[in-house]
Amino acid sequence: MVSHSGLISVMERAVRKAAPRLRRDFNEVQHLQVSRKGPADFVSMADRRAEDTLIEELRHARPDWGFLVEERGTIEGDPDKPRWIIDPLDGTTNFLHGIPHFSISIAVEDPRGVMGKPEITHGMVYQPLTDEGFWAEKGRGAWLQGQRLRVSARRDLPDALISTGIPFLGHGNFAEWSRIFGAVAPEVAGIRRFGSAALDLAWVAAGRYDGFWESDLKPWDVSAGILLVKEAGGFVTDFRGQDMAVERNQYLAANDVLHSKLHKLVGGALRNA
Repeated sequence: MVSHSGLISVMERAVRKAAPRLRRDFNEVQHLQVSRKGPADFVSMADRRAEDTLIEELRHARPDWGFLVEERGTIEGDPDKPRWIIDPLDGTTNFLHGIPHFSISIAVEDPRGVMGKPEITHGMVYQPLTDEGFWAEKGRGAWLQGQRLRVSARRDLPDALISTGIPFLGHGNFAEWSRIFGAVAPEVAGIRRFGSAALDLAWVAAGRYDGFWESDLKPWDVSAGILLVKEAGGFVTDFRGQDMAVERNQYLAANDVLHSKLHKLVGGALRNA
């Protein structure tokens, strides 16, 4: 049995407390009360209930920590302490259409990171339907339950399966995405769009996907997933190959060799625009 910190135990208890109701609601999705909060951006009562449960559980364990959450935004805590970054239901549109691919994502952001810059130190992405819990701690690796994760060992683009998110109504830069797709698609074995960025990154960490690109994401979509990829031996950068993915809201993830090849394709597509 792999050992992990108390924070991972806290996160695991929280997701397991929220998961049963999500599973029940998913099985009765046609009865959910759904409101629209923006173009093609839905929020369900299931989403809100999961968020309430997660906040309650995490606040009980660390009462002075703040939160950054999808529905409520920023909840202030002690500014000298870490905060939780939560997406209670990443893949809401899948959920509401009865597609069994969604996740809960939790990350810990420490304000006292390298050179005074906040950094993610712990992350968990949990799939309630498959009971898969992907977790990582800075410097201690990435794991699926008790199994150590490593990014894919593939080195050749023709063998690589790449995941992405496609811009949709009111979200994303379709022209930019189209240029990248046009450069990457002819060179790889396949491209997938499954609808949960948190799970996409977790699957890159697990070697199921060989790479990932997307832009216009929120911190709660990617914070845990980025740590998973890095702790599994992968790289996450912006589209220019620089360590400014969060600042530029561009995310390119893969192992070292494929990242270099994908970066050249993506960079070339954007330079030639």
